[in-house]
Amino acid sequence: MREAILLVGGQGTRLRPLTIATPKPMLPVAGFPCTEHQIARAREAGITRIILGTSYRAEVFESYFGDGSEFGVELVYAVEDEPLGTGGAIRNAARYLQSGPDEPVVIFNGDVLTGVDLVGLVDKWKIAQAAVALYLTRVEDPRAYGLVPTDDSGRVLEFREKPTTPEEIVTDQINAGCYVFKRSVIDRIPAGRPVSVERETFPELLGSDAVVIGVVDDGYWLDLGTPLAFAQGSADLVLGNAPSPLIGSRAGQFIADDTATIGDASRLSAGTHVGAGAHVASTATVAASVIFPGAHIAEGADIQNSIIGTGAHIGAGSILTGVVVADGAVVGAGVELTAGARVFPDARIPDGAIRFSSDKS
Repeated sequence: MREAILLVGGQGTRLRPLTIATPKPMLPVAGFPCTEHQIARAREAGITRIILGTSYRAEVFESYFGDGSEFGVELVYAVEDEPLGTGGAIRNAARYLQSGPDEPVVIFNGDVLTGVDLVGLVDKWKIAQAAVALYLTRVEDPRAYGLVPTDDSGRVLEFREKPTTPEEIVTDQINAGCYVFKRSVIDRIPAGRPVSVERETFPELLGSDAVVIGVVDDGYWLDLGTPLAFAQGSADLVLGNAPSPLIGSRAGQFIADDTATIGDASRLSAGTHVGAGAHVASTATVAASVIFPGAHIAEGADIQNSIIGTGAHIGAGSILTGVVVADGAVVGAGVELTAGARVFPDARIPDGAIRFSSDKS
């Protein structure tokens, strides 16, 4: 296992307004871009060369990561001029692969936080002599996901899109967004047009009787696509519930950057991360939240399960629960924002007991 393709081209519309200026995979999760956590885990598994499949704000990735040497890997950038779907993005990145036709290429999505055993996944791919091995995870409610039933040997039986009736829920196993492809299989994906691996590539492989296996890994998995999930993923990393070589022994109730200032009587807990140059004033309470660099939390503010953007200001005594405040926004003193509220970049909410519910987000 030497090469991987990391797909980071999504726009992250569900995470707006945070993604207006920053691609979702580059948003700081527990102090590091999600992409950096993934690169670190890939490096830990022995991957030395990664092709980043980029599209939206592609220049942000190269500006941050460069050639990858500072991160212990070689990075190459494959830019999509227009969205190509998962399969099309994989094919677009394949022009930079150096692996031989029978060698494994690991492919993973840039918006998923996972503890999957990459080495074990590749080993199972080798043992099965498979065309593709899929990482699968089990979820309590699979209705929002593509279902992947397998037989007793692990061979994939079919791919089912999101079920709409109870009868269609034939398994709790879902496609978890990480694959091992035989290089020659990637080369057979049509080039230059949108391709869905779930609707086109994988069903065609099954139709040709190719060996496609599913490997169930019940370790940590989380789709970071929504604000609440994003805050949860960051908290899980800080608490040590989600694995990342970038956190290591620093895991605890909170992590604050060395340049952040924390008031003596403030209360930080439940996996909170406070970014560089941020300020949390005395008597403020912050739990399970992400405070981006340069943000300011005033005295007596209460922040729960929320994301506070770069340079944003939260006024004294304000209460925020399950809220997204984008870069540069100002929330005045004594404001209450409830779950679902989103404050857009540079917006101003005046002082006062203003309540925003989820239906006004």
